[in-house]
Amino acid sequence: MITLVLGGARSGKSEAGERLLADLPAPRTVVGTWAVDALDPDMVERVAAHQRRRPQDWGVVEVEDGELAAPLAAIEGSVLVDGLGTWLAQVPGFAADGARLAAALSRRQGSTVVVSEEVGLGVHPESEAGRRFRDELGRVNRALADVADEVLLMVAGRTLRL
Repeated sequence: MITLVLGGARSGKSEAGERLLADLPAPRTVVGTWAVDALDPDMVERVAAHQRRRPQDWGVVEVEDGELAAPLAAIEGSVLVDGLGTWLAQVPGFAADGARLAAALSRRQGSTVVVSEEVGLGVHPESEAGRRFRDELGRVNRALADVADEVLLMVAGRTLRL
């Protein structure tokens, strides 16, 4: 079972993903794709808040090199990937292979919840890099939605089933 949870900033998507994972069979693992820069106090606090919310018996795998498909294949049980935006930001040139990631998710034996930003609903990015990031994340989201059993959109803390 693959569930894709999309939403904008502070929409509640990570908390929704955590609730979904809590209802899945153990063992449960969170795949964190954040690269915490100690100089960015906002990101440090966001990661800490996520960590405080999660039960102590959930495993954590941190992906910091842009490689996500292989670690997912190696994890047994239920998985929460949080999230695709921070993962994509680590991929050189934002050149992510959404099809490879979708295939890896489809092959997993356990259930997977994937959290991702829905970036096309906000402000138009001023920079070329911002536009490339938005476009590539949109393509990755579409590739995962194609293989997902369920797609949810978080808006203002409310869940919409798509």
